[in-house]
Amino acid sequence: MLQAKQEHTETPNPGDESTARPNLTSRVITASPIYYGWVIVFAGIVGRLMTSPGQTYTISIFIEHFIRDLGVSRSMVSTLYTIGTMTAALSLPFVGRQLDRRGPRFIVGVVSVLFALACVYMSTIQNAFMLGIGFVLLRTLGQGALGMVSGNIINQWWVRRRGTILGMAGVVTALLGNGMFPSLAHGLIGAYGWRSSYLMLGGMLAAIMVPMGLLLYRWQPEAYGLKPDAGKAKESTIGNDEPLEENWTRAEALRAPSFWIIALGLSSIAMLSTGLQFHMVSIFADSGLSEAAAATAYLPLSATLAVVMLLSGILLDRVPVRYLLFAALIGQTLSLLAAPRLTGQATALAYGIVLGATGGLQNMVGQVVWANYFGRKHLGAIMGVSSLVTIAGSSLGPLPMGIARDAMGSYQWALTVSAILPFALAILALFAKRPQREPAIEV
Repeated sequence: MLQAKQEHTETPNPGDESTARPNLTSRVITASPIYYGWVIVFAGIVGRLMTSPGQTYTISIFIEHFIRDLGVSRSMVSTLYTIGTMTAALSLPFVGRQLDRRGPRFIVGVVSVLFALACVYMSTIQNAFMLGIGFVLLRTLGQGALGMVSGNIINQWWVRRRGTILGMAGVVTALLGNGMFPSLAHGLIGAYGWRSSYLMLGGMLAAIMVPMGLLLYRWQPEAYGLKPDAGKAKESTIGNDEPLEENWTRAEALRAPSFWIIALGLSSIAMLSTGLQFHMVSIFADSGLSEAAAATAYLPLSATLAVVMLLSGILLDRVPVRYLLFAALIGQTLSLLAAPRLTGQATALAYGIVLGATGGLQNMVGQVVWANYFGRKHLGAIMGVSSLVTIAGSSLGPLPMGIARDAMGSYQWALTVSAILPFALAILALFAKRPQREPAIEV
C-alpha cells in the first residue's frame, strides 16, 4: 500500500535539495531492465514529437485554407497568430512553477488531454474570433507546455552527457517532426480536408501522448535513489575548475546578464524563423514555387536540422554554448537575406539547409543552456521565464511580415531590415559566459 501511494505522489519536500535525498518509489523504474534515463529519452522524444500540431511548421500548411475558407486576410491571420502565441507565452512561467512543484506526470497528463481537445476544437472554427482562440490553445498547450515538460525531463536525468543525449533525441524529433508532419498535414488535407485533419491529429494525441506521459514521465533520478548519466556522473567538477552543477534560483538567474543575452538571442531566432515558416507557402509563391514545393522544402530543412542537432549536441559537451548561439544567429541573418531571393528549386534547397542549420543550433542551445548554467533544482521556473521570452518573440514574427506583404506586395524590404537584429545579437552572444556567483564576503 505504501509503494502504491508513493507511486502516485511525486512531490518532493520543497525544503529539501531535490538532488540530495530520495523519497519516491516507482514500480515502472524498478522493473526497467535498463537505466531509466534511456526510457526518459524515449518518452521525451515522443512528447516533443507530439507538440507538432502546435508548431509553426505544421500550422503553416493550414494557413492558406484558413484565409480562403474563413474569409480572413493574411494580416488578420498573422495578427491572430501573434496574439495567440503571446498569450501562450504568458502562461509558461506558471506552468514552469507547477512543473517544479507537481512533477512531470501530472503536468503532461493534463496538458495532453487539453491539447487533444484543442485539435478537435480547431475542426469546428467558423470565423476569425474562433481561429484566434484556437491559436491560443495550440500554442499554449503544444509548443509551450508540452514542449517544455518534455525537454525538462531529459535535462533532469542527464547532466554530464546532456548535450550528446539531447542531440541524439533532436535527430529523431527533427526527422519525424519537422520532416514528416508538414507533409503528413498536406496529405491529410488533400485527402480529407483540413477540418477532418485536425480531428485526426487530436485523436492521435489522445491515443499516444496521454498514456505515454502518465506511464513513463518521472521526476529527476535522485528522487528515486538513482544518479544522472546512468550513475556515472560522480565527479564533482567539469574539466579542472567548473562545478558539475550549481543550482540557482529563478531570481538569481534573472539577475545574470548572460541569461538575458541568451534569452534575447534565442527569442530573435524564434521570432524570425517563425515568421519565415508561417509565410513559407506565400514566400515560395512569390518566387514562382508551389505549395507542394514549400511543404517539400521542409525535408532538407529537417535533414539539416537533425544533423546539426546531433553534432551541436556533442559539441555542447565540449564547447562553450555562446559560440553555438553566435553561429545560430549568423545563420538566421543569412536565411533572412536569402528568403526573398529564391530563384528556383536549387536556391530553395540551399535556403532550407541554412534555415535547418539555424534551427538545429537554436534548438540545442535552448535545450541545454539553462540546466548547464543554472542547475536542475529550479529548472522549471527558469525555463518558464526563458520560454516566455522565446515564445513571446516567436509571436511577433508573422505579423510584420504579413503586413509588409499586404502593404508592399513583397517580403523583401521587411526581411532585409530584420537581418540587422540577429547580426547585432550574434556579437553580444560572444560575451554570454556561464555565470559565476560572487564569493561570499566574510565579516
